[in-house]
Amino acid sequence: MRATNLLLIVSAVGLAGCDDDPVVVRDVFPPAAPRGVYTVTGDHQVFIYWLENTETDVAGYRIYEAPCATGRDCPYEPVGTTEGASFRVGGLTNGVTRYFGVTAYDRSGNESELSREILFDTPRPEGIDRILLNYLDSEAGSGYDFSASAIRRWDDLSTDMFFGYNGTVYQMFVPSDTDIQDAGYGRDLDAVDFAPSGGWSPSGTVELIESHCYVVWTGDNHFAKFRVTDLRAAEPGVPARVVFDWAYQTDGGNRELRARPVRQRGAPAVSFLR
Repeated sequence: MRATNLLLIVSAVGLAGCDDDPVVVRDVFPPAAPRGVYTVTGDHQVFIYWLENTETDVAGYRIYEAPCATGRDCPYEPVGTTEGASFRVGGLTNGVTRYFGVTAYDRSGNESELSREILFDTPRPEGIDRILLNYLDSEAGSGYDFSASAIRRWDDLSTDMFFGYNGTVYQMFVPSDTDIQDAGYGRDLDAVDFAPSGGWSPSGTVELIESHCYVVWTGDNHFAKFRVTDLRAAEPGVPARVVFDWAYQTDGGNRELRARPVRQRGAPAVSFLR
């Protein structure tokens, strides 16, 4: 009996050894949708960031863009891929809101659902190192027009704000139909992400302080921000001046001035947008 059992075992092993075709198990399970996705507003561009997936077989990420949030008539089209956890979407039109999503794909070609966050962003123009001169000494170089990114006279009808210095206090003034407020200290222009709905200066002027950020609400319902990078008293032959960085939202009534990582406010979550 024992000999018979041993023969059966040896025969089974021999048969198994004759099978040279390996069993292939294909991976059909997609990675999880990327989490923690947020956008950063730029000038004609938007930067997208997210948390890296934890699956070991993730090969990369695919970024999608759409003109609206959801719906049959709102397809999300791929705009690029990356192996990292960030992506820049360039060539965008300032003042036009776009919607974005991110998927993860693995080495077997499985792709996740679109990220659950509805991400939208409105690119806007910006600039650095603009200089205004004291309007009491140089009327022509004292005012700034955000819509044209141009320096004006302080009393030009298109001027949104103008600079003054009385020997003691540096100030920024705005016309009667425009509002301004001090948003406080900021390490850079990115410290201000959204224009507030209140808190405007009742006098139409603010004291300028180096490294402080300010928000302007123009008379034609556009929002702008600027950050003071330098203040200089008058020198021989040169009036007092202010140097600032700025950004302006060309989309009328849009308070979005974001240029730092901030999750969309009040955005609903969806499971699949493509």
